[in-house]
Amino acid sequence: MSQDSAAPEAARKLSGRRRREVVAVLLFSGGPIFESSIPLSVFGIDRQDAGVPRYRLLVCAGEEGPLRTTGGLELTAPYGLEAIGRAGTVVVPAWRSITSPPPPEALDALRRAHEEGARIVGLCTGAFVLAAAGLLDGRPATTHWMYAPTLAKRYPSVHVDPRELFVDDGDVLTSAGTAAGIDLCLHIVRTDHGTEAAGALARRLVVPPRRSGGQERYLDRSLPEEIGADPLAEVVAWALEHLHEQFDVETLAARAYMSRRTFDRRFRSLTGSAPLQWLITQRVLQAQRLLETSDYSVDEVAGRCGFRSPVALRGHFRRQLGSSPAAYRAAYRARRPQGEPTVAVLSEPVIPPQVSSMARRAPAGAGAPLELGKPHPEAYVSGRAGFPGQRGAP
Repeated sequence: MSQDSAAPEAARKLSGRRRREVVAVLLFSGGPIFESSIPLSVFGIDRQDAGVPRYRLLVCAGEEGPLRTTGGLELTAPYGLEAIGRAGTVVVPAWRSITSPPPPEALDALRRAHEEGARIVGLCTGAFVLAAAGLLDGRPATTHWMYAPTLAKRYPSVHVDPRELFVDDGDVLTSAGTAAGIDLCLHIVRTDHGTEAAGALARRLVVPPRRSGGQERYLDRSLPEEIGADPLAEVVAWALEHLHEQFDVETLAARAYMSRRTFDRRFRSLTGSAPLQWLITQRVLQAQRLLETSDYSVDEVAGRCGFRSPVALRGHFRRQLGSSPAAYRAAYRARRPQGEPTVAVLSEPVIPPQVSSMARRAPAGAGAPLELGKPHPEAYVSGRAGFPGQRGAP
């Protein structure tokens, strides 16, 4: 479920020795201090005078201390892994490295907590710890958009969605990077105690009680470094150079000499995104650039980005960026320094460095564009209706 969907029922009843109001925060050495401090501030400060119900916070060391944070600060956690056994919610605010495995003892503690009905939360790179424990298998999840492709490739059974600020799948929740951890913690308070309590806490923290949109506005064209050595790099390069043309995922699969199903699986393993999701995102990003840097009408922008109609552009643009193309352009120009000219540009895309050196030759025999509209077979229900797996042309 996405941030706007109702959370499903928890799969397990909470063990009698655990308490709903007890929140354990699991810290590791080398973790970033900002992400680590978010759950400590949300759940560890008594704000009952402001109408925020109190939680009991247990700060637990996930490994032997002292724990060193980014910047070289040393922390001593008052509790160890055994304290997790009392918590109804366990938060992993971050993990020090997406390339190194978490301590087995910590993973065992998380699995036990989940089996006993505790709610498990991963903020930003904390999702990698949950995935290593097997708690994200077969589930939707998110993390910082920069790390989403790595999470998807390393744990292919996890349905990674890099667009969402957070994903609530009932008893397992994950968030995107940094500030999205605040969004998820506020969501937990809202789920536990209602909108008023979450709003009161948001006012104390001086943050919006609920942010609209997702990570799409922060996404760039970055792709995993390893794609540069993969045959799909040519297909990606061709797609980015021809965004102004109307083509679909079947066309890309044909250029890669693969069936649609094989292409979907291969593309997702490399990029962390379903191909249709990636293609629509690239078209919207191109539209965003043209709205910022040209005077083309919205209808012209739609045509130059490969959308079949301005209506299609408006729908996808609103879903990804939370506003209409016209409103986005007006807001962008209002923010631009006075006197800064609008530079008209062509719809030539920026090719990622991973694929820029690849030959842009198309495999012989690539057919004409096929009809769009087949939903992605691995699409799951999210709060963003019809995306990914949207029926109809991008």
